[in-house]
Amino acid sequence: MIELREEADGRLSRGYGGDTLNTAIYLSRLGMPVDYVTALGDDSWSDELIAAWDAEGVGTGRVLRLQGRLPGLYIIQTDAKGERRFSYWRDTAAARLLFQAPEGENTVAALPAYDMIYLSGISLSLYGDNGRERLFAVLGEARANGRRVAFDTNFRPRGWPDRDIARAAFRQAFACADIVLASTEDLDLLFGDDGVNEVLAFSDRAEIVLKHPDLTCRVLTKGEDVLVPGKPAKDVVDTTAAGDSFAAAYLDARLSGQDPRSAAQAGHRLAGQVVRHRGAIIPREAMP
Repeated sequence: MIELREEADGRLSRGYGGDTLNTAIYLSRLGMPVDYVTALGDDSWSDELIAAWDAEGVGTGRVLRLQGRLPGLYIIQTDAKGERRFSYWRDTAAARLLFQAPEGENTVAALPAYDMIYLSGISLSLYGDNGRERLFAVLGEARANGRRVAFDTNFRPRGWPDRDIARAAFRQAFACADIVLASTEDLDLLFGDDGVNEVLAFSDRAEIVLKHPDLTCRVLTKGEDVLVPGKPAKDVVDTTAAGDSFAAAYLDARLSGQDPRSAAQAGHRLAGQVVRHRGAIIPREAMP
């Protein structure tokens, strides 16, 4: 999406962002080959987005360009503690048509060949019932081919027509994910007091990464259950993309052969730096 960031004097600064895109960019910066799979329009802003992602080393060959469509748009407002509030304009965004547009057949057919497919709860909210059905079929095919799926909960209530539809979609995602990166806040918001147990029910076959509000990260994998504390960052100005960057560093470490504890520590390090800068994507020179 196009990102507009509200400054203290009311002016808006333009950038770009989106949860899975943020993760893709940080993965690329960490040296992991990554393609971003989405849909954009045929407008000049979409041209700018493609150019920016190319400059970050993110593969854009699977990005659909749909005639007459536009990217989504969002505005970030932050309070004195750096906590953010998002306002979205994306009901007609091109990305919603990724699994429905005829032009996307080749892109969808190519997904099961990737080593790992990463998606989020926001991804699920975009596609509608038919799009999600197609998506889960593709994920099933990928796993049947020995590929892996990573799912980040990222639940935003405004993206769903009702909670029951969201709960059903998340349960499907848990069932087909090999790695689940879950915020306990997301789980409680969606499922209520039993939210954590919803995802722990899959810990016998999936790697579960539970992120708590106190920055403690609990990782369950292959019979192990480890707690990895995080330290509050100094000079927090904007918490946008904290979870997305954590996911990037965690997945990069795991894909590179590191153990879960080291991966969680890497996630904490990157997220702790990201929240010290405004916007979703921090300057390259600020990368830890």
